[in-house]
Amino acid sequence: MKKLTTFALCIAAVGSMSAQKANVDAAKKLSGKPDKIEEARKLINEAKQNPETSKDAQTYFIAGKIEFDAFDKELTNQMINPASVDAVKMGTELLNGYKEFVQALPLDSVPDEKGKVKPKYSKEIISKIKGHANDYFKAGADFFNAQKAFPEAYESFMIYADMPELPFMANEKVELPDADRGTAYFNAGLAAYTGNDIMKSADAFRKARSVGYDDKQAYIYEIACWQAAAQRDTTMEQTAKERILEVATEGNKKFGIAEPIFINNIVNFMVTDGKYDEAHSTVTELINANPDNAGLYGLRGFVNDRKGDDTASVEDYRKSVSLPGVDFETLKNAAKKIYRVGADKWNSIEGNSEEARAARQDVKTNYFEAAKAITEQAKAINASDSDLQYVIENIDYALTTFFN
Repeated sequence: MKKLTTFALCIAAVGSMSAQKANVDAAKKLSGKPDKIEEARKLINEAKQNPETSKDAQTYFIAGKIEFDAFDKELTNQMINPASVDAVKMGTELLNGYKEFVQALPLDSVPDEKGKVKPKYSKEIISKIKGHANDYFKAGADFFNAQKAFPEAYESFMIYADMPELPFMANEKVELPDADRGTAYFNAGLAAYTGNDIMKSADAFRKARSVGYDDKQAYIYEIACWQAAAQRDTTMEQTAKERILEVATEGNKKFGIAEPIFINNIVNFMVTDGKYDEAHSTVTELINANPDNAGLYGLRGFVNDRKGDDTASVEDYRKSVSLPGVDFETLKNAAKKIYRVGADKWNSIEGNSEEARAARQDVKTNYFEAAKAITEQAKAINASDSDLQYVIENIDYALTTFFN
């Protein structure tokens, strides 16, 4: 009886395996028929779930072929009648096909019982992916335009841009222009940023820079990603700091003070590390070479503020707001600093002597009213800024209360 039972179990196992092989064969026959793709997917997914066929390279090869054949058929239809196909559906087929093929490749290189590796599908898989390289770039754009930035657009752009460096493409000559790869990486970074995956976004922007993408936004977005990472996770602060400093340094070398965000970040880290003299020397050297740059005086005003030198800080901020091209943040910071120093001076004045009254008038004219005038400059740039409104309220309170 036991032998009979064992035999029956073996028959059942063989039957199950045969059924799954039949599913693979049936799915294979449906490949290239877009109207049958859901049926083909169902059959192959059943085979992927069964232990007997889930580790078989053919299963994933057929799964990928179903997707690519459907795409190729629809691409032909698109050439005849562009309105007849769904670009997002085609992009999905490309992504599905790539993912299935990537799973098939290692299974196709498993040694046989004699220890020999005899790939059956790898050559066709690699050729198929390579032949569709440019289609992945287009799919990324189609996904992005269809509000499917992440993960669909991100994955499509990354597949295109990474292709020359994919491990399984090592023996292939995949020639894609660095300019196009850089654009794809940048687009992937935007897509991941839109999807709130800042780590993937930062990596994509880094890769864009690595292939020579020279748009400043790649640097700026990468810095923004690491700033967000540090805010979300305190354990990332040191890593984020290192990455921001690296990107800012590269950005400063490439764009110089024409893009102040980079030197501002570099100097900010010097100050954060307590390297006040180095920060002051760095900015002063830049000021000597660019004596009419308002932003640099504002930056040195910041350094002197953190250093505790109020007199030098106020002097730098006054100089910055007197120069053409002064930016909104510098104006706001100047108003804050001059008001705060004025408030401190006001609080230190005692009595009602002639000297005390003269000191109070000096505070009113050269600090509170001067700060008020600076806020008017700032309002002309951005009147709705809530932080600026708070500064104005404090200044107005001091002017109406202290001198009533």
